[in-house]
Amino acid sequence: MIIAYTVFLFALSFGIIYLGRDVTKAIVSLLNVVLLFVPLISIVFGTIHFYNSQKFMEMLLALPVKRSSIFWAEYLGLSASLSIGFLIGAGIPLVAYGAPPAAWYLLVSGVFLTFIFTALAFFASVINKDKARGIGFSLMIWFYLSVLFDGLVLLIDLLFSDYPLEKIVLAFTALNPIDLARVVILMKLDISALMGYTGALFQNFFGTFTGTLFSFGFLLLWTVVPAFVSLKIFNRKNF
Repeated sequence: MIIAYTVFLFALSFGIIYLGRDVTKAIVSLLNVVLLFVPLISIVFGTIHFYNSQKFMEMLLALPVKRSSIFWAEYLGLSASLSIGFLIGAGIPLVAYGAPPAAWYLLVSGVFLTFIFTALAFFASVINKDKARGIGFSLMIWFYLSVLFDGLVLLIDLLFSDYPLEKIVLAFTALNPIDLARVVILMKLDISALMGYTGALFQNFFGTFTGTLFSFGFLLLWTVVPAFVSLKIFNRKNF
């Protein structure tokens, strides 16, 4: 599965860059792949992996091995494997064609999204004993963060368009790791002028060093919180 994932990303990335003949434009196209495809694969494959590994984890639990050690081995092993696959698949074509600074932000954001959605996959798995319900819940999480969240923000913006919502929109961005990754990469591509006044506001904040630290700080928080919550539930879970 991970090999197929790597090969697919490599073929897709190489094809987009080769046909477009412009690495910067290719990053914009790859951005859509990273923001939709990488989280989907991470959360679905992570959920399936957890359920398929339950018998093995039950065997390890019968040994004098800490539950936390089993959890971190499963989580970090899977997250690292998916991240390496992503870096090889998307990174090699970008580096081969002379990756601009935005490409490195794309790769770092992709790794963060991999760890985040694998943690969310484990969270969905530990709170649902049934495999079908766990996968369904994982897909709901992905759909909410990938599609529904932006629709809700747009609805709020339309309903309260007479009020100054720019700073509130900045706050909403921190509540979605996909939006955080999107904004950071777009700011590094210097296309905020196409986003109007809101884009200028985003550029003034996320385009700065402080804004970048803020973004990656919240991405790290999105990684740590679901992982530790999942660990806490895993430690009390009866298989």
